[in-house]
Amino acid sequence: MAHTAETRVVTAHVPLQLAEKVDQMAARLDRSKGWIVKQALAAWIDQEEERSRLTREALADVDAGQVIDHQAVQAWADSLGTDTVLPVPR
Repeated sequence: MAHTAETRVVTAHVPLQLAEKVDQMAARLDRSKGWIVKQALAAWIDQEEERSRLTREALADVDAGQVIDHQAVQAWADSLGTDTVLPVPR
């Protein structure tokens, strides 16, 4: 027998236009609106967790002094598309 995860109802007020898009997507994919919302919420949470992880990683780099000077990056970016492209700053 398959095990189903416990669930809880979460209520949210969404703009009418967004709710209509959920309805349309559910009809197009032949899925329930709940399934659509769960997929969207899971994807958003994954994205935010990754953004948080990358932010913590970047802050650790700053704390460790592993940074690249802004002027060096700007000079490199300005050189792109010219005859004398600078090496990528490290």
